[in-house]
Amino acid sequence: MGKPLLGRIHSLESFGTVDGPGIRFVTFLQGCPLRCLYCHNPDTWCVESEVKYELTPQQLVEEVMRYRSFIAKGGVTLTGGEPLMQADFCREFFRLCHEEGIHTALDTAGTIFNEKTLSVLDFTDLIMLDIKALHPDLCRKVCGNDGRNALRWLDELEKRGKEVWIRHVVVPGLTDDDGLLEELWEYLKPYKVVRKIEWLPYHTMGVFKYKDLGVEYLLDDVPPLSAERIRYIREKFRWPLC
Repeated sequence: MGKPLLGRIHSLESFGTVDGPGIRFVTFLQGCPLRCLYCHNPDTWCVESEVKYELTPQQLVEEVMRYRSFIAKGGVTLTGGEPLMQADFCREFFRLCHEEGIHTALDTAGTIFNEKTLSVLDFTDLIMLDIKALHPDLCRKVCGNDGRNALRWLDELEKRGKEVWIRHVVVPGLTDDDGLLEELWEYLKPYKVVRKIEWLPYHTMGVFKYKDLGVEYLLDDVPPLSAERIRYIREKFRWPLC
């Protein structure tokens, strides 16, 4: 027999309310190829880091089922890190969830675009796609990657008719610019699968983790985005359009 399929899991959240519709069981998988300047989970970057859980897809489903009554109108979400670094695990976990009639959501930056990662869509109901920036140069500055694969993901999701929520972090001095925001808003308009845009304000709640890890936080002098500014953005670039 071969080795069991194990997911390397950073943490679990049994009553998540911000990672998809309804109350959700959220699994944070270890590992990420990006280095977003504002990342609030730098402890998920290295896939080989010590983790709290190593579970098979079946074991994770069994944990989920303990909360079945609470997530009945919600579901499960895989996030990270970048969950698609463990694509085989994601696919099998979602397959088992579908057998139980549980709604599945994937939170991804779409950085890894290949047959294996796309196969996860066979059992995914909702994709929350993080678009860091439209322009490759700005995207590299924000996260270390040009972002082109995220847009390829969006095209693929449109072809498949998969429901998408777009996530975009608004950072003072980087992506907090009405021209850039409007450009992204206009870019997304032709996509029928985009049901929601989450304009997310930059915050500093994860800065303490950098100190704990001995990693320099490169946005140390950047203040959190104000509540007034994010309200303005959400009103001006409202979605859905009608």
